[in-house]
Amino acid sequence: MPLILASTSRYRRELLERLRLPFHIARPDVDEAPLPGETPPALARRLAWAKAKAIAAQHPDTWIIGSDQVAALDAQPLGKPGTRENALTQLGAMSGREIAFHTAVCLLRGDDPVLEAMDVTRVRFRDLQADEIERYVDTEQPLDCAGSFKSEGLGIALFEHIESKDPTALVGLPLIALSRMLREAGFTLP
Repeated sequence: MPLILASTSRYRRELLERLRLPFHIARPDVDEAPLPGETPPALARRLAWAKAKAIAAQHPDTWIIGSDQVAALDAQPLGKPGTRENALTQLGAMSGREIAFHTAVCLLRGDDPVLEAMDVTRVRFRDLQADEIERYVDTEQPLDCAGSFKSEGLGIALFEHIESKDPTALVGLPLIALSRMLREAGFTLP
């Protein structure tokens, strides 16, 4: 069955490759700005669905995977830093604090029912010194990652602990939930 990942994120692509299913990639044209009063989980869910729906309109007979992640500090969304200075500021604000990462995924095709899931991963940062933050940012350059770190890399050294049902969710695509949804849709997985 044809499958498209509605994302150009290399992190999501690498995760989906683990399932060893053939798939294509398409760039969804979706405004990712939060709506007024929208909570981080609602934003993640809406964007995952919107990304999938945008690609599904062009491929009505294809299964489409949409996913989005929103990091939240004190229930306020944290975006991708984009610059070194923003990354330093984000990590400084998260020092000694817990951050919630809301990762939504949906699977849809034409008029079939939408399958969706949400994972919440909680990351507790250890108390970070300014020089540690600078060394980390300069070494790993996490400028394209929500929260300014890569847990699959050196960023793991910034944490006290992680609480999650699915370790892949923190990277950007909850494979446990997605595997369940793909099986429900008729894909063959181990």
